[in-house]
Amino acid sequence: MLKIAVCVSGGGTNLQAIIDRIADGTLEDVRIVRVISNNHGVYALERAKAAGIEGICVSPKDYPDRAAFNEALLRALQEAAPDLVVLAGFLVAIPPAVIENFRGRIINIHPALIPSFCGKGYYGLHVHEKALARGVKVTGATVHFVDEDLDTGPILLQKAVEIREGDTPEILQRRVMEQAEWVILPEAIRLIAQGRVRIEGRRTVISGD
Repeated sequence: MLKIAVCVSGGGTNLQAIIDRIADGTLEDVRIVRVISNNHGVYALERAKAAGIEGICVSPKDYPDRAAFNEALLRALQEAAPDLVVLAGFLVAIPPAVIENFRGRIINIHPALIPSFCGKGYYGLHVHEKALARGVKVTGATVHFVDEDLDTGPILLQKAVEIREGDTPEILQRRVMEQAEWVILPEAIRLIAQGRVRIEGRRTVISGD
C-alpha cells in the first residue's frame, strides 16, 4: 500500500482526480493519509472531508515567521508518515528540511512543459498567460520530482495540449487540467505505487509492464 500525503492551496481539482482514480480502482494499493492546505477555508479541504480523508491547514499566517511555518509543515508531513508527498497545486516553496526528509519521494504537477514557462513567478493562471503571450502552439503539463530549486527536479511524465485560436488563459487552463494534469498526476502515482520508477541523476527511468 502506497501511503500519500497531498498538499494543496486552493480548489483541489488535482486532489479530486486522485480521489476519483482511487475510487474507480485505477489507483490500486494507494491511500491518501492526509491532505494539507496552506490556506484556511479552501474547497480542497471540503473535497478531503467528503472522501473521508483527514484534512488539515498549516498556514504561514498562523506562525510568527517562516522558519516556524517550515517546521510545522515538516511536522505535519512526518506525523502522516507518507511514502510519497504529492504537491497538487501547492503554491509554497518547499523548505529544504522537507526535501531532505523526503528525498526522492516528493512529486509536483506543473501546468506547462518544463523547461518552458517554469520557475519563479510561473504558477497558476500566470503560466497560461505567459504561454499565450509568447505565441507557442503547444503547451501541457509536467509531473516531476522535487529538489531544492523551483521546477528543476527529474521529470517523470509530460503530456502536450494544443493551443487553439481564441484561447483565453482561463480556457487554456481548463483544457490543460482536463487533458493533461488530471491524467498524468494519477498515472505518475500509479507507476510509483507499482515500483516502476527510479531516479538516475537528473532523469527518471520507468520500467516496463
